[in-house]
Amino acid sequence: MARLSGCSVATVSRVLAGSRPVGAETARRVRAAVDSLGYRPNHVARALRSRSTGTIGLVLPQITNPFYPTLVRELTRALHTHDRAVILADCDDDPMTEAARIDALLARQVDALLVVPVDEKRSVAAVTAAAARVPLVLLDRGCGPGVADSVVVDNAAGIQLVLDHLAAAGRRRPCFVGAAGTASAAVERRAAYESGVGALDPRAPGRVELGEFSVEWGRAAVDRVRAHRPDAIVCANDLIAIGALQRLRQLGVDVPGEIAVTGFDDIPMASLTDPGVTTVRQPVAELAAEAARLLDRRLAGEKAGPSRTVRLGPELIVRGSSTTDCTGPADAASGADAAWDRKPAKNPVS
Repeated sequence: MARLSGCSVATVSRVLAGSRPVGAETARRVRAAVDSLGYRPNHVARALRSRSTGTIGLVLPQITNPFYPTLVRELTRALHTHDRAVILADCDDDPMTEAARIDALLARQVDALLVVPVDEKRSVAAVTAAAARVPLVLLDRGCGPGVADSVVVDNAAGIQLVLDHLAAAGRRRPCFVGAAGTASAAVERRAAYESGVGALDPRAPGRVELGEFSVEWGRAAVDRVRAHRPDAIVCANDLIAIGALQRLRQLGVDVPGEIAVTGFDDIPMASLTDPGVTTVRQPVAELAAEAARLLDRRLAGEKAGPSRTVRLGPELIVRGSSTTDCTGPADAASGADAAWDRKPAKNPVS
């Protein structure tokens, strides 16, 4: 290749590795020689020499949650700009599987890890052990203070946006439908609701139902909150909200005229329901970019120091599940009791 391009071996090596700048004409001749010879770099040999594989392990709690494919896409884009590949591992919301996946990625000699932890408490041991071996950034969820660098959305601010929106619409009897367990997103969103809802109704903090982040739980939760006679259902994520909307339609309840429904995340499906889901949009591209930046600093040799937490602001996206053109807030609230007593529609939509 050096003979064909008329360059030295060292110059060819610099062009292929991108380690040092070379002239444009020199780089053109080297790349032409590469194309002519059909050369492909041996990444295994390069890894042995540099002790870097150019790969980042990404551990997710549940790939079937539509929020995570969007996050994976943005992370892949952000990391590929630095010529790094992503190895994805799904742990099916199980901390033991999560620990095994982390060990497997470390055995493959990944340069660093990005982890969305399954559980704030039960994930700590595996995450802490991994962070002692390679640069590690927690994403979307935390594992407590000081474990590793992290990039998260401000869940409390997101829930407050929802509560302010409902208050402005005249809703006074909200109910929260969230996820049980100690995943940090579930805990923070529930705590923010319980802290802020008293401004709407001092009795409201007790109206909380907990299950899981799923459409199925959203459907089931509607039947459980009927006893509270709410005029709004604040859901901890969009999957729950979509399930709640489906069940409310089966019952013949007018959304948003009688009951408002809100979600969290702004997954693609949230804009496709009828009505569309009012939700809190996470800045996914910014989450990915900040995570890549933190990893870059650690991989570039930044000395170990106190872990950093980057907390990003969310945005409220208002859609038809919480707004109505014809029914005023007072009418919506007064009609809610009757709505819960109706029989299901003859042709329910599921």
